[in-house]
Amino acid sequence: MAILLGGVLMEGSAQQVPLYSQYMLNGFLLNPAVAGSEGYTAVNITAREQWINMLNGPSTYALSFQTRILKKSYIARGSSVRRRRRRSSRGGNVGLGGYIFNDRNGAVERTGIRGSYAYHINFSHSQLSFGLSMVAYQFRLNEDLIQLADPGDDLWLGAKKSVFIPDADCGVYYNSRDFWAGFSVDQLFESTLKIGDSGYDRYVMERNYYLMGGYDIHIKSDLIITPSSLVKYAENGVFQADVSAKLYYDQSYWCGLTYRTGQSVIVMAGLSIDKFIFGYAFDIGLNSIMKHSYGTHEFTFIAKFGENVRRYRWLNRF
Repeated sequence: MAILLGGVLMEGSAQQVPLYSQYMLNGFLLNPAVAGSEGYTAVNITAREQWINMLNGPSTYALSFQTRILKKSYIARGSSVRRRRRRSSRGGNVGLGGYIFNDRNGAVERTGIRGSYAYHINFSHSQLSFGLSMVAYQFRLNEDLIQLADPGDDLWLGAKKSVFIPDADCGVYYNSRDFWAGFSVDQLFESTLKIGDSGYDRYVMERNYYLMGGYDIHIKSDLIITPSSLVKYAENGVFQADVSAKLYYDQSYWCGLTYRTGQSVIVMAGLSIDKFIFGYAFDIGLNSIMKHSYGTHEFTFIAKFGENVRRYRWLNRF
């Protein structure tokens, strides 16, 4: 039984936290300091199905919300499909955000909620932000996906199938007209889960460090290329880097390509219709798993609000 629990948890530890290919569309999922940095109220839905055609492959579903607590509700017109808002809004310094997610990897499942607070310091042509999140999630072993040689095993009967865990994330974020960068750390508490009363009974949620950034290169008035990167390092020694390039046309359409070290090549495309943004990414695996699956699909939808001068009327007391 100890071998079974160890195998299940090793499968989960290979991907302890949700993985996103379109990180540049909603950096808030990785860094709490991004909350409210654009001045908009934004709702984001992300659905990711990994290794299609493989039984019980990893999947992630996330719903996030973020906003800026504005003293004045004016936001400059002329929105862009690009994630960063280049002009500072006329408002306060506080950003708030929330995030609900479900992440499943085989028999290991985690459902959680995160509440974030960010403070933004505006300069003449840039902004520096700090953020902190409190996180709570349920860690669960799906009994329906675990087959036992001995259903009456005392270790399994004494194991906790569901554990509630508190945690925290923090981050810093800087953006200017053409440049953005952020650094964040999640699972600060490095909580230890006790699965059973004996044998293999401990599973550590290790810290992950994220460094991301990008820069806009203006080729023509309606053509922009944006190289960006995301570097992730876990305290278990696992290193991963995404190196990306996206091409924007008329601030309404884009396509892009990402190389993820040792894992995959990712093709991306999307468009913006008014304040609604649609993004799609297809991960092409570079390992033997690709022979048995149809790749990984990720869909993102974002809605941004805030140009109506009455939108934040009830917040004027701040």
